Amino acid sequence: MVDSRCGLHCTGCEYKETCGCVGCIETSGHPFHGECPVAVCCQNKGFVHCGECPDIPCEQLYAYSYLDKEHGDDPPGARVEQCKRWHAELKGKK
Repeated sequence: MVDSRCGLHCTGCEYKETCGCVGCIETSGHPFHGECPVAVCCQNKGFVHCGECPDIPCEQLYAYSYLDKEHGDDPPGARVEQCKRWHAELKGKK
């Protein structure tokens, strides 16, 4: 299920409840914390999610997933791996 552009699964996210976040897709790249550069990049390229991008994982997604101290992944790289799975699924459908 695609519920974000970057591969983060919104279900169970602490910000969904505490901040009333409805996600980057629903907010056109402006979830609870303001503009998300990963979501905006994806939207500007016309993709639903980063797994559709041929540059997966780009530096921006990698940094967001592995290096962002506040919004990064636990475990590190989880959203990159999810986008890679989406990418592989898309390749399998062609």
